Amino acid sequence: MLAGNVANWFEIPAPDLKRATRFYESVLGVTLQQETMGPVQMAIFPHDPKLGGGCLAQGPGYRPSEEGATVYLNLKQDLSAPLERVKPAGGQVLLGKTPLPEGMGFFAQFVDSEGNRVGFYSPE
Repeated sequence: MLAGNVANWFEIPAPDLKRATRFYESVLGVTLQQETMGPVQMAIFPHDPKLGGGCLAQGPGYRPSEEGATVYLNLKQDLSAPLERVKPAGGQVLLGKTPLPEGMGFFAQFVDSEGNRVGFYSPE
């Protein structure tokens, strides 16, 4: 059986951690916390540890991809402004703000500065 939050932690591959950190800080308007864990350099997204979280990760075995699983960042705000900042920050919007059925909120997808397909989710 899964716990309340299905996902607990995610790691987005970032071959150029500095560039990726600039991208996400610019798009999201947040500051990522730099950490080292063994051979992996990380830039951790602001989060409540009780609810899970994630980071950008640079190290052995981390390869960006537009294929496979997609991480959705929960913005809890309208997606329009962050989406407008994706291209100027070095990314590409794949799918603009799109409503989910039955008032479940909105989502969007983009490719980040490192070549990862990532999504945004918001109830607004």
